[in-house]
Amino acid sequence: MRNTLKYVKDNSGRYVEELKDYLRIPSISTTKSHTKDVANCAKFVASKLKNAGMKKVEIIKTKGHPLVYAEWMGAENKPTVLVYGHYDVQPVDPLKLWKTPPFEPVIKSGKIWARGANDNKGQNFVHIKAVEALLKNDKKLPVNVKFLIEGEEEIGSPNLSQFLKTNRNKLKCDAVLISDTSLFAPNVPTINYGLRGLCYMEVELIGPNRDLHSGSFGGSVANPINELAKLIAKLQDKNGKVTIPNFYKNVVPLTKKERDNFKKLEFSDEKFAKELKVNQLQGEKGFSTLERLWARPTLDCNGIYGGFTEEGAKTVLPSKATAKMSMRLVPNQNPQTIAKEFTKYVKSIAPKSVKINVKALHGGLPCMVPLESDAIKAAARATTRAFGKETVFTREGGSIPIVVEFMNQLNAPAVLMGLGLDTDNIHSPNEHFSLASFQKGILSSIYFMEEFSK
Repeated sequence: MRNTLKYVKDNSGRYVEELKDYLRIPSISTTKSHTKDVANCAKFVASKLKNAGMKKVEIIKTKGHPLVYAEWMGAENKPTVLVYGHYDVQPVDPLKLWKTPPFEPVIKSGKIWARGANDNKGQNFVHIKAVEALLKNDKKLPVNVKFLIEGEEEIGSPNLSQFLKTNRNKLKCDAVLISDTSLFAPNVPTINYGLRGLCYMEVELIGPNRDLHSGSFGGSVANPINELAKLIAKLQDKNGKVTIPNFYKNVVPLTKKERDNFKKLEFSDEKFAKELKVNQLQGEKGFSTLERLWARPTLDCNGIYGGFTEEGAKTVLPSKATAKMSMRLVPNQNPQTIAKEFTKYVKSIAPKSVKINVKALHGGLPCMVPLESDAIKAAARATTRAFGKETVFTREGGSIPIVVEFMNQLNAPAVLMGLGLDTDNIHSPNEHFSLASFQKGILSSIYFMEEFSK
């Protein structure tokens, strides 16, 4: 192990340069113009897995972007770890808000700045480099290791679910290791054991058969934007509770142990509000901020549009208005059930003066990982060793729907070993990732394989 750790230290500069090469590839999965870039990125990942010493490396075609699979199965009578990540990235818009070009990585203030630096290239690359360090020095791994790095996570992993169902034996493992979440705070090792689910809906209100002059027709027919605003306002009460019938019916309440654990984290509402530059926080009454973020369901309007939105003025009464709304779900809420309840309720409160269309766009189940699993315990010991601090356990407000698929299809716990920070601007301009976390992530991965082998 000493030689392996020395190898990591001696090669840290090269690791960063290789990460820069990874980040230079504009692997934006949602844009057809970048299809070739996504394919090139798959080839890059495959080459790095081969160079690391993985015995079998494949680029697997799908109906969309390719999957990269690799395995090393030489640890007899030892557990198998499946490392999952994604090499595709979000679009960069608005480009004018980037301080440096998004696909020209820059090192400053101890961080690497580029699209994908945190989400997810920086975080998945640590595991490739951990395997490389072990194989170059020990000529073997403490556990059997498989990699599955996909190119469609940012567009909902449309082809991965079917691949899981038809390749259970190929992907069979004892734990799924994923680094796609966050540290609780800088330099605080964190294992995430819960993710919220998602129910994403679109509501369209239709009024007159065309846009009308607001002077000639205003006051005589319903304005879809006005009515949509009223409808959205009715979806929550004054205490921040969602008003949809049966919305909370199956919500699993927090245990005393979890509440006590959240309190130990010493989260500061004041600091959180200051970072976001808001005067005060807001949410469901009767719960702390962390409880609302991690363990309570929510409803938010993500976008609303209709009528005239360009610069200047145009006195128009719009024909249509549309809103997109997301509901973050907690155990044991089901996105399909919630979508039906949402649809029924919004149709019941919409006025008869407008037509209404409701569409479910996307959904994902919430996830909870048992803290008692051997994989979680091994991960906690590993991150404590790597960071030199006691590991904390958190839940996450966001959603990674494929995690539940992995757990259900492979019957293996997910180890959510987050290395980024919520302030790293993922999905936003000026995304970045701490190089200290990058290095400690490599050590965490090495230590995890060693601890889990026991």
